[in-house]
Amino acid sequence: MANLEAKIFVAGHRGMVGSAIVRRLKSLGYSNIVTRTRSELELLNQKAVQDFFQSKKFDEVYLAAAKVGGIHANNTYPAEFIYENMMIEANIIHAAHQNEVQKLLFLGSSCIYPKFAPQPMNENALLTGQLEATNEPYAIAKIAGIKLCESYNRQYDRDYRSVMPTNLYGPGDNFHPENSHVIPALLRRFHEAVNSRVKEVVIWGSGKPMREFLHVDDMAAASVHVMNLDKSIYDTHTEPMLSHINVGTGVDCTIRELAETVAKVTGFQGELKFDASKPDGTPRKLLDVSRLASLGWNASISLEEGLAQTYRWFLEHQEIFRK
Repeated sequence: MANLEAKIFVAGHRGMVGSAIVRRLKSLGYSNIVTRTRSELELLNQKAVQDFFQSKKFDEVYLAAAKVGGIHANNTYPAEFIYENMMIEANIIHAAHQNEVQKLLFLGSSCIYPKFAPQPMNENALLTGQLEATNEPYAIAKIAGIKLCESYNRQYDRDYRSVMPTNLYGPGDNFHPENSHVIPALLRRFHEAVNSRVKEVVIWGSGKPMREFLHVDDMAAASVHVMNLDKSIYDTHTEPMLSHINVGTGVDCTIRELAETVAKVTGFQGELKFDASKPDGTPRKLLDVSRLASLGWNASISLEEGLAQTYRWFLEHQEIFRK
């Protein structure tokens, strides 16, 4: 049973995932949620994090804080991506342990799996092959977070769990023209095309690669669900030294289908042109979510519904993306 009085720290509450987790917790009636901005608590500062945990005595921690970005950002800032993510994870997980926090949920990424892992990707695929080169530093940092959780569980009998989401989107996403992921990038591009009355939108690649997308509110719901699973039930569904669980829809679509849906949502009626001279990336990237389904959770927000909601959010907040 969930303890609605539990003192919970949500690290990264201003990010897309962290803010969704806070919304989810509040909607369920949790009344003791603690958050801190970066100016209030620098998560890269080990002493600051230790002092914070020592003074607050948390019951649960959601570790959603991370440095994230698309291919361009990962290629441009690999040092920052591996350093900042590893430091945040190490500081928070270790501080949680030292201050007797028994329950923690670490949010990772599906990029932890090998580039050519069998599809759909099962949790057992971890560390069975070479990673995608463009985001290898980020992936290694996330793998380190999983192994930190597993190690504290193994040595100290902690209850630190990890969830690996597929490609996320939704309110609070990054719509930067260069550093954003595919959905916010397409939503912005089609929006600008409609406003400029452009008759054609060019999309990189052939449009044939397949991707899976999960609305961030579904991700938040899954995170709280996994955190609240009874430890005995969780353990029976988790193999030794395998503490992570995939979170996704179990359904993918081609980039062409995604673009066509974005065009519909934004009202773009022009032509879609795919530039096959540009790289496609991995042909397919789909998670096997059968483990999570066996634990009682499935996604509920369809792609078109989620895209429409995200586009409405963008329209309401577009002033902050015009810089």
